[in-house]
Amino acid sequence: MPEGFVKTTHPNPAIAEITFSHPQHNSMPGYLLAELIKAIETCGSDPNTEVIILKSGGDRTFCAGASFEELMAIDNPESGKKFFLGFAGVINACRKCPKIIIGRVQGKSVGGGVGIASAVDYCLATKFAAIKLSELNIGIGPFVIGPAVTRRIGMAAFTQLSLNANEFQTAEWALEKGMYAEVHESAETLDEAVIKLAQYLITTNPEARRQLKKVFWEGTDHWDELLAERAAMSGQLVLSDHTKATLKRYAS
Repeated sequence: MPEGFVKTTHPNPAIAEITFSHPQHNSMPGYLLAELIKAIETCGSDPNTEVIILKSGGDRTFCAGASFEELMAIDNPESGKKFFLGFAGVINACRKCPKIIIGRVQGKSVGGGVGIASAVDYCLATKFAAIKLSELNIGIGPFVIGPAVTRRIGMAAFTQLSLNANEFQTAEWALEKGMYAEVHESAETLDEAVIKLAQYLITTNPEARRQLKKVFWEGTDHWDELLAERAAMSGQLVLSDHTKATLKRYAS
């Protein structure tokens, strides 16, 4: 049976809350990424939804990135590209969604999880929400999520995350660099701040919000093609002798 879930609830008729969850530290296999993309697109087209909150289940990890088991199973460039297109699809769904998306990050993020946190429009976190881009450790790089992360925190900070792949950067570091707009002491105060912001936003002019969303994402119309190219790049690298040998060591 497939593990994990993506569900949408409505704490307010105008607020959609999308939650993803997986027992392996909220890692995201391909089928959950597809469900998350569909949920974002559905809420984006729902005339009753004014604001979206994107969150994950549990209290320790926001998202541990892609499924390691699926990564290990890649055996040709086509399956490699398809694998890496998963997070590309989530980023592009957030980018194209006409509704403002608030990210609620309660814990650590690795790899693709950092990409999701970068793709929302306004991200709030707890002090436990450290981030890491660990892709270089297995012989690839954060190519697919790179445009979203760089857009959020700049090239210098993205370079630091990409090359210092062994170490987590703190939530305070992410706040300073602009990934998080706010950092809270606990999940409880985080939730209060998230719902307060959402409730405020639904009182504002919806057309103004839609136009602001377009402004926020100016210059990204080519991302469908760009992220597909990056996915193909990663799909080739994961088949390299270096990466295959590294993955075997991780699995043993």
